[in-house]
Amino acid sequence: MTLSRRSFIRQTASVGLALGAIPRLAHSAISLGQFRLDVVSDGSLTLPGSFIFAPMPQDELAGVLAPFDQPLDELTPPCNCTLLRTGERVVLFDVGSGADFSPNSGILVDSLDSLGVSPEEITDVVFTHAHPDHLWGLLDDFGDLLFPEASFWMGQKEWDYWFNPNTVDEIGEAMASFAVGARRRMELIEDQVSLFGDAQEIIPGVSARSSFGHTPGHMSFEVGSGADTAMILGDSIGNHHVAFERPEWPSGSDQDRELAVETRVALLDQLSSSRMPVIGYHLPGGIGRVETKDSHYRFVREV
Repeated sequence: MTLSRRSFIRQTASVGLALGAIPRLAHSAISLGQFRLDVVSDGSLTLPGSFIFAPMPQDELAGVLAPFDQPLDELTPPCNCTLLRTGERVVLFDVGSGADFSPNSGILVDSLDSLGVSPEEITDVVFTHAHPDHLWGLLDDFGDLLFPEASFWMGQKEWDYWFNPNTVDEIGEAMASFAVGARRRMELIEDQVSLFGDAQEIIPGVSARSSFGHTPGHMSFEVGSGADTAMILGDSIGNHHVAFERPEWPSGSDQDRELAVETRVALLDQLSSSRMPVIGYHLPGGIGRVETKDSHYRFVREV
């Protein structure tokens, strides 16, 4: 029997999981009329706490984090891609980080397989933004496109920023590798990508919502119709603790911190009023709702 490249990748990934290399995270899903949304895990990240906490008021930070049992020195956020199935479309929002970014991530193919979905069945790949944990999983271990039958979608402003050859020199040394990795992958889909703007319906029932700040062209997406609508947040609301308790605090992970604060506050206000379900890339369990708590907000996970 001849073993194809992609079959080899799928089998070796399954072996790694069987040996306990990467634990599987709990699966959650929501149905909105004709739309089925599944949270598809790519594992998790391990980051220094300073990655988001550094610019925050340090004298208040520990008290905010204590109820969440969140230490100051380390973050281990989940990575939640979203799978949308409606009619003949099988749409994946973000593709995880692949094998080159974090040792605890890169399990997307196996997570899709657990839902009976192969990479070849994905009809559309939609990106919230081009940071490594959302884009680098575009390629398999051999450098080929992991989703060979898919059409690709990215916001015009986000594409222009990362595809600009000057970005690698302007973004700063700490994130230069982000720019190099993004450009390399984007070059491979340049002829297959569709670019869009704010409020544009890119796929029937899927409308873009500008949520700039975390990256220059970050997009969120409203999925569904009428009252049966959910929002895929990407990293516009990037965690379940400080982002909700103190949305006005700057986060070290945001490229434009002031704009990201404006975006976060506006989203939380809208989502708490509408009670719209949300799917957050780094929120525990993925799916939940935004509620008000005193003068702040809180994330309520859907069971």
